[in-house]
Amino acid sequence: MTGDSTVTSPFEPAGIRIGVVRGISYGLFGPPGEFVPQARALGAGLIRAYLFWSQAEPEPGRYEWGTVDRLLAQLDGSEEVWLTVCSSSKWATRQATDFLPPSPARDQGAYGEFMRRLVRHCGGRVRYWQCDNEPSNAGLLWAGTAAEYVNQLATFHHAVKDADPAAAVILGGCGYDVLSSEPGSEPRQFFSHLAKEGRDFFDLFSVHLYGDLASVPGYLDGAREIMRAHGYVKPLLAGELAGPQPFEFPAAMAVVEQAFTAAFTGAEAPGQSTSELTERVGLDTPEHRAMDSLYARMSELPPELAMFLDGCPEELEARRQRIQCRQIVQRTVLALAAGVRRTAYWNLAPEAPGPADHRQMMSLLIGKLPLMDYEGRELAVRHPAADTFALLAGQLAGATEVTERKLTSHPSVRAFEVTRDGRGPLLVLWDQRDTLTGEDEPPTEVRWPHPSPSAMVTDAFGRTWPVSAEDGALPLPAGITPLFAEPTPQLAGASAH
Repeated sequence: MTGDSTVTSPFEPAGIRIGVVRGISYGLFGPPGEFVPQARALGAGLIRAYLFWSQAEPEPGRYEWGTVDRLLAQLDGSEEVWLTVCSSSKWATRQATDFLPPSPARDQGAYGEFMRRLVRHCGGRVRYWQCDNEPSNAGLLWAGTAAEYVNQLATFHHAVKDADPAAAVILGGCGYDVLSSEPGSEPRQFFSHLAKEGRDFFDLFSVHLYGDLASVPGYLDGAREIMRAHGYVKPLLAGELAGPQPFEFPAAMAVVEQAFTAAFTGAEAPGQSTSELTERVGLDTPEHRAMDSLYARMSELPPELAMFLDGCPEELEARRQRIQCRQIVQRTVLALAAGVRRTAYWNLAPEAPGPADHRQMMSLLIGKLPLMDYEGRELAVRHPAADTFALLAGQLAGATEVTERKLTSHPSVRAFEVTRDGRGPLLVLWDQRDTLTGEDEPPTEVRWPHPSPSAMVTDAFGRTWPVSAEDGALPLPAGITPLFAEPTPQLAGASAH
């Protein structure tokens, strides 16, 4: 191992911002609609969106900026913008497609020219530029080798810096498959190559924080170790985080894997271009057969799987929604306490209006994660998770630092102190319990040292109540649902309520 040098980067984000990912496409499956004002209304200070090469340069030298301009027109300057650019093209890339998978450009000169024109067209309004997404997800999100990705990353980096030297370049997202794998695994080796050979071609390292909630700090340590093995550490961003998902529950995944193994035995993998996806609608594919088998026996499935299916019992869906609300707070706070300064929740809304195909595997994995949904063609429906996101954004407004504090008397309790500019300190606290059943256990009272005589406590669902300090400490009911506690404003001539 070479020496460890933490890079002091001029691109390290200042302060703390939490944001959202629009989805894996914008304007690809329909007209580019309005979404930034809705995200802004939730308190999102960071907007991450995708653009495919096929959208902006459908033919050599012919540029169409309609989708980009529709996005830029929604900005008011208060938000930071992160654009993930995917090298998918029907004419310019090795694998001809307008959607997935991206692949190496046939001509790096043409790719560089496209990127320079795109960055210049945005006129400095995009703060972060990302070269593709999860390139280690071979065959789906990158149809190329690690060496080919680094080669294209170098072209990407030079083009961005030529057009906008103040912009930051983000390495393609380090996914759950990398962070949860063993050090010698193929995904780890892929990212090790990127970290070694591509170190001069990116400013920030993006991680995706899915999977086991308690492992989030370890995932971030693992991401830093990938860089540290080559003598440096650059700042981390959380380009995606969300939960719950089926792969957090071994019992759920055992059933899913059995169903899909049976359905896909001897079957070819489905196509991923927009035209191929359209052709598959209504067809009896192996994927559909596997999903049909799960829906047919929904009542027999373990609850940790059934809750991800459309039309599951109402009480089970309500439990899943409560888990989702908790994890928005928990994953974000764990990431911030581990040194991350930018987070992007996956995701804001479905890719396009209209009914979703619940017979797709991705519907099972991520179909219930969006914060919002459509009413007609307008993004206007807020799910409970959206309210929790807005609550968290409000609590973290002005935050500059998140520090975990240990409670030796209650080792399972996670407690975090948040420093906020122009505001009093904030305590975030929860008891680490079983994700599915932890809410069935009564809370444990903990006593938190507190200088003020009283505090207002708000839980992740927005319920608020006052608490009076006793002998210099706040008695707090620590359960699986995160609590926010902050000093009660003392109003002259009035009592706090």
